[in-house]
Amino acid sequence: VVFGGFSAEALRSRIDDAEAKLVVTADGTYRRGKPSPLKPAVDEALAGAGHTVRNVVVVKRNGADVDWHEGRDHWWADTVGAASAEHTAAGHDAEHPLFILYTSGTTGKPKGILHTTGGYLTQTAYTHRAVFDLHPETDVYWCTADVGWVTGHSYVAYAPLINGATQVMYEGTPDSPHQGRWWEIIEKYRVSILYTAPTAIRTFMKWGTDIPAKYDLSSIRVLGSVGEPINPEAWMWYRETIGANNGNNGERKEHPAPIVDTWWQTETGAQMIAPLPGVTATKPGSAQVPLPGIAVDVVDETGASVPNGHGGFLVIREPWPAMLRGIWGDPERFKETYWSRFETMYFAGDGAKKDEDGDIWLLGRVDDVMNISGHRLSTAEIESALVSHPAVAEAAVVGAADETTGQAVVAFVILRGDATDTGEDTVTELRNHVGKEIGPIAKPKTILIVPELPKTRSGKIMRRLLKDVAEGREPGDATTLADTTVMAQIAQSLKK
Repeated sequence: VVFGGFSAEALRSRIDDAEAKLVVTADGTYRRGKPSPLKPAVDEALAGAGHTVRNVVVVKRNGADVDWHEGRDHWWADTVGAASAEHTAAGHDAEHPLFILYTSGTTGKPKGILHTTGGYLTQTAYTHRAVFDLHPETDVYWCTADVGWVTGHSYVAYAPLINGATQVMYEGTPDSPHQGRWWEIIEKYRVSILYTAPTAIRTFMKWGTDIPAKYDLSSIRVLGSVGEPINPEAWMWYRETIGANNGNNGERKEHPAPIVDTWWQTETGAQMIAPLPGVTATKPGSAQVPLPGIAVDVVDETGASVPNGHGGFLVIREPWPAMLRGIWGDPERFKETYWSRFETMYFAGDGAKKDEDGDIWLLGRVDDVMNISGHRLSTAEIESALVSHPAVAEAAVVGAADETTGQAVVAFVILRGDATDTGEDTVTELRNHVGKEIGPIAKPKTILIVPELPKTRSGKIMRRLLKDVAEGREPGDATTLADTTVMAQIAQSLKK
């Protein structure tokens, strides 16, 4: 599956890497209620020679006019419509390849993560049941992820189907046709399990608690978080505003729905670290403990386990069922990327700390660690400090080259809807707040108030684009952004 918002160039690079013979697409789709074309990007990707594609199958979705290539293009209804509605599944070996998923935001050659059949399906099904306390006969489950990324593969397509779950699948944005759209869906279908991303939660925080308060969310019994470390304030808002909504004129549940904050990656295939609802005493902002059978550890530079209360690199010491089986067509890159940093341990670039109880707190990517005058500071930690200020809805931090300190902290901040931007006074207040929360060394050199942040459809903030802005360069490739106008909005706010 390739995310539908990719450019023709990004699609072509994936077609070439996979040596694809067939592309399935649609004439177009809908975004915010308006038609949005899809096939033109495929046509552009396949313009010229040198590719391996022989056929393109097109689903008629929004009735848009499309260019037609006789012999290559086929309507889905003509090709698949005549097929029998019954099918006997063919048996496969457990290690039969299941899918290749290209990780988002890659620069240069795309990285095709290969997953196989038996182990992947086993771990996704098991974690879906255990982590969400899923009861297929009574629950209504909704994972809000885009199916083009791994969360959509594992917890929209595969695991819910294996487990026979009743689930909501939604194509659309959270604010169309209005900002209460998600809560309206939950009320209508009596959703009992909601799995979403911290980015979405912080967006709802910015819009205000009065919007979800208009809806009956009493059906929710488990809440999930995925995609990035969740800051404690967003965790608490999620619990109190969504998890404790009893639907009766603002009454609160005596026991709010538990939150399962899940850590995993495209490469791990399925959830690896998460609390179990009703079992684990949760802490706002911590993914807590490895799931049964998963050997996660936090190690220092030498690969030795760090004691409780210390931070380091997050590694996996033993194989797990849903692990990636390689990078498609590039075994050397697979070894170099994941297995070269620590002998016999898997490491994919995340930092973490163990608290005094041994629970795990994710600190974001290790390459998101800045070196300020010899001090190593985590971007995630500074972002968390900024978001803990009542005026801040969301923040992204990057390290920009600085002649004096090596790197300087540059923060991009979205204010809450009810907060007033008083210019330099706001910036000074936020700088001092970070100094108080972390220490003077962590105070951002520059704070820029912006209307939006550049994010992929899966909610990841593309910090390399912000780094380009912070260092005065033209921003690089922005084709993987959910909203490609964001960089222009940021540039406009900088001019002001």
